Amino acid sequence: MFPRNLLCLLSIALLVSPVTAAERSILLQSTTSTANSGLYNAILPQFEKETGIKVHVVAVGTGQAIKNAMNGDGDVLLVHAKPAEEKFVAEGYGVERFDVMYNDFIIVGPPTDPADTDGSRDAEAALRKIAETRSLFASRGDNSGTHKKEQALWKDTGIDPTADSGTWYRETGSGMGATLNAAVGMGAYTLTDRGTWISFRNKGDFQIVVEGDSRLFNQYGVILVNPARHPNVRKEDGQAFIDWIRGNKGQQAIADYKLDGQQLFFPNAK
Repeated sequence: MFPRNLLCLLSIALLVSPVTAAERSILLQSTTSTANSGLYNAILPQFEKETGIKVHVVAVGTGQAIKNAMNGDGDVLLVHAKPAEEKFVAEGYGVERFDVMYNDFIIVGPPTDPADTDGSRDAEAALRKIAETRSLFASRGDNSGTHKKEQALWKDTGIDPTADSGTWYRETGSGMGATLNAAVGMGAYTLTDRGTWISFRNKGDFQIVVEGDSRLFNQYGVILVNPARHPNVRKEDGQAFIDWIRGNKGQQAIADYKLDGQQLFFPNAK
């Protein structure tokens, strides 16, 4: 038998031992561009330290991130395809959409520049040259925000590059980093967000060949997944993240994130 005093101690321990509190956390459905750029590694520890809320990031293409959030697999959505984001809210999947930051898209390519696009500020004209010369072009082909932008630019040219899929037009079905690797490997042009390009380390001798076109503007938005549709959404902690990233501290953290002296994202929450 146990000594009486030991039984007493065990009983007291069972009575007063606190139940370990569940970790406060949210699931953030977001893009490969924000993750690949290193932004979250730089800013999320600040949020977690201030609030005690852990942010688990699922980094996929914008289309997949939206689909995941529609299924209730996430608390907050942070992506970059405004029409699709507005549709997400209009259909009742999200509470409200807010601007949070921006950068821009660029077209990069090999130093030989076979389509003679170098230095252009006209994305449409550059894509026309790429198609006319049948120069290799690597597309993400994954319904991401970058892919949606690329499709819109091709639509402006009146050219359907998918008709030549597998020849000069190569669809990777991959994220931005993998598509850049493929482009460099095959000597192909590709459209990328500037943040991923700055952080990308396998550039080789590739260079920016098109930038500065107003149509290449790249806006990011943040949305709380609608708890009325998905009761499992952690609305208080999700809203705390949205308030923080749109507030002074979050916006300053975004502005402070730089690589090689270059700012990757520009805060513009209203």
